[in-house]
Amino acid sequence: MNNYPRLIIAGVRGGSGKTTLSLGVIAALRSQKGMEVVPFKKGPDFIDAGWLSVAAKNPCYNLDPFLIPKENILNSFTMHFTGDIAVIEGNRGLYDGMDAEGSYSTAELAKLLKSPVILIVDCTKMTRTAAAIVLGCIDIDRDVSIKGIVLNQVAGSRHESVVRASIERYCSVPVIGAIPRLNSEEFPERHMGLTPYHEHHDVKKAVLFAEDIAKKYIDIDRTLSIAMQAEPLNINGVSSMRRQTLDTIGQRTEDRGQKSRRTPDAREVVRIGVIRDSAFQFYYPENIEELQKNGADIIEVNALEDNHLPDIDALYIGGGFPETNAIRLAKNKDFRESVFNAAEKGLPIYAECGGLMFLGESIVVGDNRYPMVGIFPITFEMRKKPQAHGYTIVEVEKDNPFYPIGTVLHGHEFHYSAVNEIKEHIYFAFKMKRGHGIKDKQDGICYKNVFATYTHVHALGAEEWVKGLINKAKEFKEAK
Repeated sequence: MNNYPRLIIAGVRGGSGKTTLSLGVIAALRSQKGMEVVPFKKGPDFIDAGWLSVAAKNPCYNLDPFLIPKENILNSFTMHFTGDIAVIEGNRGLYDGMDAEGSYSTAELAKLLKSPVILIVDCTKMTRTAAAIVLGCIDIDRDVSIKGIVLNQVAGSRHESVVRASIERYCSVPVIGAIPRLNSEEFPERHMGLTPYHEHHDVKKAVLFAEDIAKKYIDIDRTLSIAMQAEPLNINGVSSMRRQTLDTIGQRTEDRGQKSRRTPDAREVVRIGVIRDSAFQFYYPENIEELQKNGADIIEVNALEDNHLPDIDALYIGGGFPETNAIRLAKNKDFRESVFNAAEKGLPIYAECGGLMFLGESIVVGDNRYPMVGIFPITFEMRKKPQAHGYTIVEVEKDNPFYPIGTVLHGHEFHYSAVNEIKEHIYFAFKMKRGHGIKDKQDGICYKNVFATYTHVHALGAEEWVKGLINKAKEFKEAK
């Protein structure tokens, strides 16, 4: 049995200040208390997770009950708990899920992990009503352990005193912080979320800004006390699983940014390239770890600076923002041709979202058209509004390089791009049971050993993805 000091930071709605509070608490725990913080993120999110990772100086892992089975969430949490405390950022409102029962909500995750919750409340233009909102959050499910309240957007001392007194009188939950209205552009937003830290003009300054907020306006001692009083978790076999994960991720901080990351025994079964740069940055660290656990040597590739692909047995291209890097991607013709030629020779390539766009013929941004790799005869166009946003369920209904027919996958999609033109017939392997896909409720386009999709999957909920990529890489290596 292990206590695993932990807390979940949740809000009453999306955009209530969860991420800034999470960043500030993480940074303050590191600087004030000298603690090693392991960050986690609930929800299909790469951008917030990237910021949390920067603040903690540790990888941020995902704990989404829709993407990952419950037993795997528990295993992943305990395996990756390699520090002194875990800070978990929720998503949307505390009880917001896929239905009226709140399935897959942050509240359900809190119950699964037996984690105390700190609830941040936007108090704009209300006083005593804030207490009613908090009381409702407490009463709707008494199994959710709300242990502290943080007020946000407080107009002044009088406003704070009325809200604080109301909540502590009617809700019997302490207010552990009150953040005033702040005029700052340290965390600019784009596409319904923060700008990725890779593209921020001063990441260190932004994190220090969040840390300063926490130090000034949050009772860090009480926050820590709440985490330390978390109910014990009793999970059989945790110690051996943690040892396996520690062996796999190894020098996680020191290795970050290196071109090649090896498992400790250096099993070079297959070499899998991963394009990681400012254009392609959306990867769950668990996906990379699972590839490594299954014998892959991960070779990092830069599509903006490298002239050609290295000697690899497969290529994984994640999501990101190729549209904001379209000029540089278009100018790097040698690299684009290298990917095209490798695909023609049968190199297994798996691409998600931004990677899908990169493998198309071109990307249209405004009045400009930028050439891409050209494996698929598709032109993508950037739109002003989201074209798809949310969880997906896909069924594999046709032959493809990576998945058995009949496989059902839970994933997510979020993109502002849409198909502008398809010049030839395209082969789709996925039927969308939930979500939009590429066209007409279809996704997963194939050409030789290339597979590209708008749907992101998480390795801990899609073991077929890991097996498929590893097996195809082995086949290609043996054939070389």
